[in-house]
Parts: sequence; C-alpha cells; structure tokens
Amino acid sequence: MLSAFILMGNVLNAQVANVLKLNSPNNLMELKFYLDEQGRPRYGFKAEGLPIVKDGRLGILLKDAIGLDKDFVVDSHYTLEMDDSWTTVWGEEKQIRNHYRSLNVRLKQILGATKRTLILEFRLFDDGLGFRYIFPEDGNLGLFTVSDELTTFPLDADHDVYWIPGDYDTNEYRYSRSKLSQIHALQFSEDNNIAFKQSVHDSLVQTPLMMIAGDGYYLAIHEAALVHYPAMNLEIDRSKLELKSHLVPDVLGNKAYLQGGDKTPWRVILYAKKAKDILTNRIILNLNEPSKIADPSFIKPGKFIGVWWEMHVGKSSWNYWDKSTALSSKFWKKVNHHGANTANVIRYIDFASKHDIPYVLVEGWNEGWEDWFGAYREHIFSFSKPYPDFDINAISARAKAKNVKLIMHHETSGAVTDYERQLDTAIRFMIQYGYPGIKGGYVGKIIPRGEHHDGQWMVDHYERLASKFGLNKMTMDLHEPVRPTGLHRTYPNWWSNEAARGNEFNAWSRGNLPEHETILPFTRLLGGPMDYTPGIFQIKMNVYDSAKKEQVHTTLAKQLALYVTMYSPIQMAADLIENYEKRPDAFKFIKEVPTDWDTTVVLDAEPGDYIYMARRERNGKQWFVGAITDEQERLFEPDLSFLTPGKKYTMVVYRDGDSADWERNPMSYVIDNKTIRSTEKLKIRLAPGGGCAIQLTPAGKN
Repeated sequence: MLSAFILMGNVLNAQVANVLKLNSPNNLMELKFYLDEQGRPRYGFKAEGLPIVKDGRLGILLKDAIGLDKDFVVDSHYTLEMDDSWTTVWGEEKQIRNHYRSLNVRLKQILGATKRTLILEFRLFDDGLGFRYIFPEDGNLGLFTVSDELTTFPLDADHDVYWIPGDYDTNEYRYSRSKLSQIHALQFSEDNNIAFKQSVHDSLVQTPLMMIAGDGYYLAIHEAALVHYPAMNLEIDRSKLELKSHLVPDVLGNKAYLQGGDKTPWRVILYAKKAKDILTNRIILNLNEPSKIADPSFIKPGKFIGVWWEMHVGKSSWNYWDKSTALSSKFWKKVNHHGANTANVIRYIDFASKHDIPYVLVEGWNEGWEDWFGAYREHIFSFSKPYPDFDINAISARAKAKNVKLIMHHETSGAVTDYERQLDTAIRFMIQYGYPGIKGGYVGKIIPRGEHHDGQWMVDHYERLASKFGLNKMTMDLHEPVRPTGLHRTYPNWWSNEAARGNEFNAWSRGNLPEHETILPFTRLLGGPMDYTPGIFQIKMNVYDSAKKEQVHTTLAKQLALYVTMYSPIQMAADLIENYEKRPDAFKFIKEVPTDWDTTVVLDAEPGDYIYMARRERNGKQWFVGAITDEQERLFEPDLSFLTPGKKYTMVVYRDGDSADWERNPMSYVIDNKTIRSTEKLKIRLAPGGGCAIQLTPAGKN
C-alpha cells in the first residue's frame, strides 16, 4: 500500500494571520503553527482535544550571526498525506505502517539585501508528532555554527515523570519518578554507583522522557534520526512546566557545525491513552530513512554466549598481565585467571555449537587491558594483537568447524581517534579470521579531549562506524554510545546498543531495582534495541565470593521473561556455562526463544509496575509470552485471543515457584506443560520481582 498526495479541504485550514492547522489521518490530533507578532515561529499540539503542548517556541540561534528565530514571514507551505508500509530487515514486527499528514512551511527572513530561508517540516500521525528544521541549500546560510536550539515543549500540567539526569557522557542511571516540578538532578541518589560528570545540571534530564498525565494519558518525548547533530537533553523550567531543548556542546561550547543542505533530527512526541500503546508506537522508526544496506542478507539475528559475565563476578580477568606489584612492565607477571585463554574460549564455542547458539563473544582477548580504565590516553588497546594465551588460529579453526561465529570485542576506553586510526587494520584482521561483527565500548572520557559521548563529533563517529562496517558486511553492538534514535532502520547492521544501566550492575553494585526492567521499555528502548544481557540463573553473587552481598534483583523466571519484554535482535545468554548446565530445563527456553519477530502484542503494561507481552516468531507460528513485575506480587491472567481461534497449542510455562521471591528465594521456578486454546483462561502468580515465560506451539508441530 502506497499513497501520497497533496491535501486540500479541512485537513489544513486556510492561513489566517499566519496560523496554519493540520489534522492527523484520524482527525483526533491537531497541529497548530503560526508566527507571533515578532515573526517568531511557534506551534501547538492537541490530542483528542487535550492541550499536550501549548504554544511551543521554535528557532535556532547562530554563533556570530543573526539567529534563525524571528523576523520571519511565511514564504510558502504545502501539505501531504502518506500511507504506506515497509518491511523490516529484523525487528519487533515484520511490517510497519507509515501513515501521516505533513505540513512543510518555508519561512523567509529578510536581512537588508539578504533573504535567508528556514524550512519547518511537521508530520502528524494518529499517535504523535514529529518535526524538524531543514536548512535548504538555496537558503543563503552557507557555513554556520549552532549556539542553541530554542525548541520548547510547554506542558499543560505537572505530569509524573520517569527521568534520569541529563549527563552528556553516560546513561547508566537508575530511573526516578517524580512530578516534573520536583526534578532535582543534583540530588539524585548516590545508589547509582557512578560519579556525576561536570555535565550534569540540576534541571537537565535525558530523553526519552516518559510522562504520565493526570488526565489519563501518556506522553514520551524523544528524537528520531540523530545524524550530524548533538543529542537533545531537556532543560526544565519548573515554574512554567516547560521543557526546552538542550544540545550537548563541544569543548568550545558550540553545539553543531552545519551548512546549507543539512537538517536537524526529528523532535518527537508520542501519545497514548493506554500505557501499552506507547510500546507499539512506531513513529520514531518511521521518521528514519530506509535502509542504506543494499543487501542485508549477512545480518542474521540470534543469540550469543561469551567470556564476559565471569569477569564481572570475579571468576576471571580481562587483563593477561598482573602489574599490581611491579615497578615497570619488565616485571609484570601473568595473571592466573585470564578469561580469554584458548581452552576457555573453545569451551564456549563447543557449548554454543551443542545448543545451536550462533555467536560467541570474547572480551579481554587483545593487548591493553592492564591499565585501561580511566587512562585518558591516546593509545591503549591494539585491535589486531591477541594476548599470548589467545591462539587465534586454533580458536578460529574450532569456531569454523563447529559452525559458530566469533564476535570481536573493541573496547576503546574513549580513545576514539586512536580507534579510527586502527579501524582498517582491525577490519582486515576480522576478515582474515572470520569475525562477522563487533561489540564496541566507549568507557571513559572521549578523545578528542573535550568532546562528549553525546556530542556532534561522536554522533558522526557512530554513523561512520555503522557505514564502514556495513560496507564490509559486518554488524555492530555498541556499549556506552549515545542513546539510539531509530537509526537501526537506516543501518540494520547496527543491531543493538547498551546506552542504559544494564544487567552487569547487579554483579558488583547495589544493582537495579526490581522495577528497572518495567521502566526501560517505556524510556530507553523507545529509541531502539538494548543489549541488556539477560539470562542470569545464579542470582546471588556470594556463590563466587562468600563476602559478596550483591545479587540480581529478579527471580530466575523473570530473567527468562526478559527475552520477550526487552527486545534486541542479538540477545546474550549472559550467565556461565556451568550455571546453564545445572538447569537444562530452564535453559531450554533461552535456546528456543527467537530474537526476530513477525508480530508483537502488548497484553497490558504500566511503567514501573509490570509488562505483559506476546510475540510471534518471524516466518513461523509459535508464540512466546513474557510477563514481568516490579517488587509487587501480581496475578497474571493473560488474554490468549491473539492465538488462532479453534487451534490447539502446546503450552510450556516457566513460572516462579510458589515460594519464589526476588530477594529471599529467587531461583525457585516451576515448568508446567499443557494443551490450550485461545479461549481458555490462565492464572499465573508473579512473585515479587518475578515473572514468567511461555512458549506456545501449534499442536502437532515438532
């Protein structure tokens, strides 16, 4: 289905005193655009008659030049309706409909003999709004430097908000819930176990920002298609209940370096009457460009295991040399527990092959781990020199023989210029030894010095990386990057990111609260998949060290459910091999749950409380259900009407044991088997911090 046509009639009201109004396809959303008495562009957004955004300001300030913020007249405008659908390379759904009405306004600013042009493009969907600034090549702008973006979101009430501080360099915070007017980022809990950067401001929060309105609706503000521009945080005016765009600066305090022909990312407002509908809102994906990968057949979603969790729990180390007691490198000694040794890696390869897991990740394989953390040095790691006990020839040969692919780990320690210098050599190395992709990392301060993880320079770096790996038919999964904005549509080889507080915090800190995984899909995951690394079976860390009090803040059954509720096309089975071998019945779900879906149905959800979700495998008939809760015990009664009516299904339920509790008895689980139809009712107890995972297979199918 494809249609696009110029709109007439009541969709766009005639221009009266510079006011333009646009209705959504279902006529329940309304956009208002106008110029005020000073020629400043403004907009308003209503949903079902509710004033979501009241007279927001628009405009761009320039360094050493008159700003693009006032003294405009409307030069021309046109509207368009688009209704089509597109097929994802991978994702939560196979087909996505893209239905919107758009308003394109060309503004003219006359400065003496010079006429400058700015274009504002709005796209109004049935469930939200996107808009962006376009700087046309014929707009007499030349080269220019952005010093500020004036976009505001004046809200109609003091909404409840799930938020994390607006840090320019990390997203790894616990979420807080408060009224918008009560946000104070500098009073944020020290339980986050990470130090505040200088970039944290008291009134600054990150996007995606999830809001719960007292009038019974839900909002999320984020951005889409973040390319060649810094990330947008939101600055709060508590007295006005107004949010303002706050762009991440560079070392000079400048925000972006642009020229005619450039454009900003889309500013996005998602709207829903029910929380569950936020989770299936596809506006952010629809606002991104189609895939630039001509032949995506090399991109094969799946699961991976690896030499990773054992380092976090202290069983082994990333580094090969022990320099703790040496005066110089001449006296370094070998550690006796280097994880990335040949025998250990082959053990993981053999386990992956036995259980049809296509990928194995190995961290700590390459030189440089002895003093990398916080080093802030130009050269730390080699991306083509293995440690002496990592026999890459033997390992690669074993992986090829076992039909397993190795994921290359590239930790940069923030030394990005050095990484880019080594990248061609690293790619040749990967091709030589059959690596199809990387897991990258950006722990630490960025080099070039003064740049930030979320600034324009690094945003350009991430896209350069996606393009270069795509040209070499390779994939990437990035940790500590800018938060995603739907670019996995444009670069489907960029299949996941961390960019949030992941599961590893449970191994060595006070960890993630039981509600954490019920918040992330409403916040961080709105922009794209997350490499959360679920599947931890050994919940309490005192097994590895009797003095450790840390633990995963979920039950074992909830760890299984996360494979359904926390989407990524590349999902890690993160625990140790021996912990899976002790519980092969529970591990069976991890083996069989897909990472690529045809259909997603959110049965019910409430941020911070619970998520109940069903997904059907891509090009198949099996359904998988995940249900998770916060610290509250709940009764899960799923509506199975998503199943084919009249069809029998073999159902396997992985649920919390009757006495299970995330803190007192987290590893208690029960597996039930029965035959069921779509009309039957279920009642399943979710323990505090618990969950359940269900596999539904059409009866008679092996």
